[in-house]
Amino acid sequence: MKHAAWADTAAELHRHFDTVIVPLWRARGFDARMGLPHEALDQSGAPMPDARYRAMACARQLYVYARVAGEEASAHAARLFDALLRYFHDGNRHAWVFSVDALGQVQDATQDLYSHAFVVLACATYFERSRDARALQHMLATARWVEERFGDGDGLYHAALGADGAPVKGPEQNPIMHLTEAYQAAALVAEPIWFAQALRRIAEGVARRFLDPQTQCIAELPLGSADNRIEPGHQFEWYSLLHAMPQVYEGLALSAAVPRGCAWARARGVAPDTAGVCAALDLSGDMRDASQRIWAQTEYARYLALAAEHQALGRQLAHFKNRFLHAGGWREVLDADGALRRADMPSTTPYHLMTAYAALRA
Repeated sequence: MKHAAWADTAAELHRHFDTVIVPLWRARGFDARMGLPHEALDQSGAPMPDARYRAMACARQLYVYARVAGEEASAHAARLFDALLRYFHDGNRHAWVFSVDALGQVQDATQDLYSHAFVVLACATYFERSRDARALQHMLATARWVEERFGDGDGLYHAALGADGAPVKGPEQNPIMHLTEAYQAAALVAEPIWFAQALRRIAEGVARRFLDPQTQCIAELPLGSADNRIEPGHQFEWYSLLHAMPQVYEGLALSAAVPRGCAWARARGVAPDTAGVCAALDLSGDMRDASQRIWAQTEYARYLALAAEHQALGRQLAHFKNRFLHAGGWREVLDADGALRRADMPSTTPYHLMTAYAALRA
């Protein structure tokens, strides 16, 4: 049952998403000529010039519309799925290119783990909605490709491979986190035992190579890397992932550490007056980047909802609605004092809104 402190605000957020965000990206946010979502809209909702289209952005939009109710959403999800295959799939392999240009030609053939993770997530979600066998096929084939080609030999994954398949980036926290999210979704539709085993291995690797023993936070780069940092939003996001499948992570070090890391990040990275979540801290706890990105606010809301912190959630949602949302969409990044730092609305953000709002419904 929703707590009275935030039930009304949550209802307003759901209405804004259903009546503003969903129609916006199905209409003005969709490039009908290309059959792809625009990369970004301006604050009035007009498309900004598209220098590229990314596989990850298309996959995130597919995830959203695969979860929105109604026939219009189903039809739009089908269009997005077809576009994902048409533009980004490497037909000779089970890989996906990073981006195409404004004419739909391959612009960047890098194979990045982040994009592959979102392809797995989108295909799993779309298959659950549509039962389209192609989605299941690509979900499983992409997961196999990730395991065969991206593995670093120590239980985790390179962040990117070149067009020739050679590693060009070592392990990074963020793509591994989203691969975790993707494998959780995949486990709900196929091969649950295999995906559960992979998820435990990933969690053990993250604890071994990214978990800072002092803060109990998951760093962005492997421990010992130069210029490392902690992003509070990612601590809250990991909490949600571990909360989603507690039976998979039972007894692992990461499960015990992440709640403590969230408390550390909350004490140092969340503004007490606005509940705004900063972008990054040093491992010492000093402010690294005080800007506030909308995705980090949605992850904080999801964390508070799952942790049943009702009073804090009520305050946070009220500030979030007033500071980050407006009648035509949202504000992507604010300064700590609330000034707008980015005037665009990226096509990737509705995914973050949906995952947070789903936790409120649950």
